[in-house]
Amino acid sequence: MNLTKAKQLCRSFPGVTEEIKWSGVLVYCVGGKMFAATDNDEQARRLSLKVEDDAFLALTDRPGFVPAPYLARAKWVMIDDFKAVSDAEAASLLRRAYELIFAKLTKKLQREIGGTP
Repeated sequence: MNLTKAKQLCRSFPGVTEEIKWSGVLVYCVGGKMFAATDNDEQARRLSLKVEDDAFLALTDRPGFVPAPYLARAKWVMIDDFKAVSDAEAASLLRRAYELIFAKLTKKLQREIGGTP
């Protein structure tokens, strides 16, 4: 999966907003909480995302994945080589990142956003 497709997928989830943080990082949020981030420029080649605790070690042991700088303690990984990830796997990881954050929102906020993740 390339970064353009990943961005389009993130935008397609219910209630997603895009914000620029930290001088040029494009962050995808649901309910004000981040689930994915990338550099906000045409040269961007990496994507960071939230993963389950159990998946963190398995993914960071694979080529193409590294612990996300500053966010690894919260179980975030960075895909630094999209050739190491199939389109289906990248889409699944992004959907799961969204679901993990969506599940932590209040029930009221989940209802306001609508749908299920």
